[in-house]
Amino acid sequence: MKLELPEIRPEERTPLVEALLGIIRQLADHVAELERSNQELRDEIARSKGQKTRPDIKPSTLNTAPNPEAGSGAGRRRGKPTRPKTSELTIHKTVAVKLDTVPAGATLHGYESFVVQDLEIKNVNTKYERARYDLAEGGSVLAPFPEGVLPVAGGHFGASLVVYILDQYHQAGVTEPLLLEQLWEYGIDISAGQLHRLLTENKDSFHEEKAEVLAVGLVESSFIGTDDTGARHQGQNGFCTVICNDLFAYFESTDSKSRLNFLQVLQGAQRDYAINETTLAYWERQKLPAALRAQLTEGPQEFVGEPAWHARLADVNITAERHVRIATEGALLGGLIARGVSPALGVLSDGAPQFVILVHAACWVHAERPLAKLVPYHDEHRAAIETMRTQIWELYQDLKAFRAQPDEAQKPVLEAHFDALVDQRTGYPNINGVVEGDA
Repeated sequence: MKLELPEIRPEERTPLVEALLGIIRQLADHVAELERSNQELRDEIARSKGQKTRPDIKPSTLNTAPNPEAGSGAGRRRGKPTRPKTSELTIHKTVAVKLDTVPAGATLHGYESFVVQDLEIKNVNTKYERARYDLAEGGSVLAPFPEGVLPVAGGHFGASLVVYILDQYHQAGVTEPLLLEQLWEYGIDISAGQLHRLLTENKDSFHEEKAEVLAVGLVESSFIGTDDTGARHQGQNGFCTVICNDLFAYFESTDSKSRLNFLQVLQGAQRDYAINETTLAYWERQKLPAALRAQLTEGPQEFVGEPAWHARLADVNITAERHVRIATEGALLGGLIARGVSPALGVLSDGAPQFVILVHAACWVHAERPLAKLVPYHDEHRAAIETMRTQIWELYQDLKAFRAQPDEAQKPVLEAHFDALVDQRTGYPNINGVVEGDA
């Protein structure tokens, strides 16, 4: 607590004022002590939860005079490569540099290499003189462009330029106004409207490829990782969902983050609804009334497109919002299985309810996090928490080592390690609840 008092002139320092100033100083010291004690308690609570305490920030040494006994600060900067910087570079041009005037009697001894890296960006404008032939029977024919030439957006932008624009915008994150100025500086004659069309139009092939990647990835994968976060899309607040693993990554922007939305993202543009064992098991877990389940299992069991599914719900008079939602979620889940997605597909997430489908798993951080949040009752409780956390991360390290160097003989060992971890019970229900997955 920093206390600043106004200036008090000597003639104003009466005995009463001096007494009040003394009281103020005592109170300021007391507040400072309370703040220190409060911070110590905060740090202790953070340590007991396994969280970071307030950092101990050292005073700046920028203005401190160097220690002459410490030398000149010699020593390699951390992270600086020890190999020759240019040892693996491809040399595109070699220039011999000689003296303009060679001293009398001097002979050429050789050359000393010095490599300079540079970047050359320039616009290349090509005029294609396309031959046009008049046909004997009337009309004419125009020679096609050479192979590899792909004029787009009005026919005046080549493939390399388009690739550069897409890379700068989607990968480097350069905004349209900055990208437009950059292209103008390079001598490219392009308007804001043409640039926008290059970025947004005629991208159906990319969207089709994106959808195919998701469909194949879900069928061929044994697990997926997923998460969602707030994002703006087309000027509106919404959410971006990611679905990924070591084989692929897929992103989709939507206006909600519900389980229904997650299933729709997994389905893609084409919505397939199916009633099968996975569907029925989901409806039962979500407590869809048995009478409604019986109605839906009579008649057609597969539906293509949202209109067809909602027409089916209307036919069996399912109109309550909760019943419609549960029935639709189950049918979408069944549609994924009908497409070839395995019912044993692992869904790895942070444990948010919308992701708890099929075989759900929490990532290691989120599985262990409830233990880190526990406030220990006493030293024995704290020790039990730390022991359980240590065992979790030891198993994690063993699994990482197995992934780096798979050994079939280690599989039963790791499985037994996992079973022993989750089967053990302590004398503390809150620890057991985390291990059992109830936390």
